[in-house]
Amino acid sequence: MKKYLYICIATLGLTACSSDYLDTAPEVQMGTSTILSTTDNAELSLNGICRAMSQKYLDTQGMNGEGTILNWYGTFTGNDAQKSNHTSWATVWNNTYHLRSTSPYDYYPWFYYYKLVSNANGIICNIDNAEGTEADKAFLKAQALTFRAYSFFRLAQLYTKRWSDTKGSTEGIVLRIDESTGDAPVATQAETYAQIYKDLDDAIALYKQSGKSRTKFYKPGLDVAYAIYAKAALTREDWENAAKYAAMAREGHPLMSNNEYSDGFHTPNDEWIWGVFEEENQTLGYYGFYAYIGSNSSSSNCKSYPVAISKELIDQIPASDVRRNLFLVPTDAEYAECVASGRSTKTLYKRAYADYADRLASGSLIFAYMQFKLMAEFMPGGGSFPIIRAAEMYYTEAEAYCHLNQEAKAQQLLFEVVSPRDAAYAQSTKTGDDLLAEIKLYRRFDLWGEGNDWFDFKRWGDPIVRKTKAEGGSFMTNFAVTINPEDGNAWTWVIPQKETDYNGLLD
Repeated sequence: MKKYLYICIATLGLTACSSDYLDTAPEVQMGTSTILSTTDNAELSLNGICRAMSQKYLDTQGMNGEGTILNWYGTFTGNDAQKSNHTSWATVWNNTYHLRSTSPYDYYPWFYYYKLVSNANGIICNIDNAEGTEADKAFLKAQALTFRAYSFFRLAQLYTKRWSDTKGSTEGIVLRIDESTGDAPVATQAETYAQIYKDLDDAIALYKQSGKSRTKFYKPGLDVAYAIYAKAALTREDWENAAKYAAMAREGHPLMSNNEYSDGFHTPNDEWIWGVFEEENQTLGYYGFYAYIGSNSSSSNCKSYPVAISKELIDQIPASDVRRNLFLVPTDAEYAECVASGRSTKTLYKRAYADYADRLASGSLIFAYMQFKLMAEFMPGGGSFPIIRAAEMYYTEAEAYCHLNQEAKAQQLLFEVVSPRDAAYAQSTKTGDDLLAEIKLYRRFDLWGEGNDWFDFKRWGDPIVRKTKAEGGSFMTNFAVTINPEDGNAWTWVIPQKETDYNGLLD
């Protein structure tokens, strides 16, 4: 019975969308209020939402829950990474698909996050009447509100304009905050962030009221709500709240050791504030997160097309920083031997297999600046991965204090997060734009490959500039593009046609 409830509840709102867009078979057959009539069942439903963050969707390889958002929408489309030797997906990663309302790449985040919202709403709207203790009901409702706030935030990052361009006056997203699946209007961007804040405020109050704490890194808790608040506030340019909640989120989450940092990023540690869990007996196989980015993955997508960091980024990081060792940084002579795409079959190739054999799958092609930071825990590309960790909160807090003209605090925070990785790093004395640029540089490097790249460049209003080897960079010609902040609808994804066809209140 428990297994049946897990499967049934976990699929609330997670069916594929076609003519039954936003409809859910279990709700129709059994009724959500019946399924969620006890806190035990509601907890199974909450487990289902966690599991939904690591599942295959839309029968499309690579669409695997949260991993897709981090890889395809955060890292590969950004400024600092490329899939070496790859050519067929350049149109996606060069940010040309986000204006195609019928494209699955435009549709996927909308589909995925509104499925999480639908599941969360089932708990939010029914838990008060469930059998169980008040503490359990408060805690489960808080977790569901956290999921909904996170989903709305991610949708706002993609489908709304840059906050600095409009200050909230432009259109936002559809705010589905109950169990109705009918027509619904688009809120303004200001209303969207107000709802995100409200959900998090309510969740924080309920977490405290419950007196309970989460026991699993992949489930939401009070610290996760704080962290999402910090991310949302930073994107909304609400510097006071960004600094406040970033500090609260990282409390109790010490930075990982250098050994942990170099361990492949698939094993949870105390620095992880929130992550996605994947175990070997439920692996996504070739659909998984690491099957697209893991240096040791046995998938051809990694062996033939390894992910590499930008030469221009890593060249700005001192050799004394231990994190540089997780990338195949060539000498000038080694880079001269590489062909235009960065591939090596000579000296750099030999060094890669000599120094990084335990981080490579047999038969992997070798490219300059390829990464060894992110590794699969089990083959072909499985393992857990972080969504938010404490280091991000340090950079968030430091960036916010820069904008608040509290530069001493920003300098100290930057020192605290960088110095454990670089013993030679001296506390910055930079101020103003120079200090902000240094914070952004280390944020880009520290969080590289973790899905922040494109999102950060969008909110900063900085252009994506990728250069070829001949131009002093390391990108293949098909990826070497410049994308200005105003290009492509100011990097704003259009509402998918599946929603406009379904929702009579949208054009």
